[in-house]
Amino acid sequence: MKEFDIEERVKLAVQNFESGFNCAQSVFLAYSDVLELNLDMAKKMSVSFGGGVGRMREVCGTVSAMAMLAGFKYPVLDQNDQEARTKNYGMVQKMAELFKEQHGTIICRSLLPAAEASQTTPAPSARTAEYYAKRPCSKYVETAARIAGRMLKNELD
Repeated sequence: MKEFDIEERVKLAVQNFESGFNCAQSVFLAYSDVLELNLDMAKKMSVSFGGGVGRMREVCGTVSAMAMLAGFKYPVLDQNDQEARTKNYGMVQKMAELFKEQHGTIICRSLLPAAEASQTTPAPSARTAEYYAKRPCSKYVETAARIAGRMLKNELD
């Protein structure tokens, strides 16, 4: 795995979000090169998790991105490998708990202001200065990118 600085990746994740990528993509793409993933493939893999999975306001996309990253760090290549599956699930739960400790929940609709949480139509909101001003998502991207970086550097084992 390629070496990286966690805080540089956190900044990159926030920049990704503030340039128009959704929350899940922002975190996942910040580490795609570390995992030697093709950037376009990484964009495709992570896009559907934005907005709490397809903008349904369920599990925060940043948490989904952490789970996806854990799949690369702690893969389950043999469907019968219960030890590997347990290790993967344990790491996902640990990262989700760290996120919850900072933000109280991993559920998108609970993290957003009420007016935003109720917006579940498939059409995303226009990315304007007003959008970013009323959204707390940059801080969730920051938190998740930091936790994911720690996981990838084996600081959470």
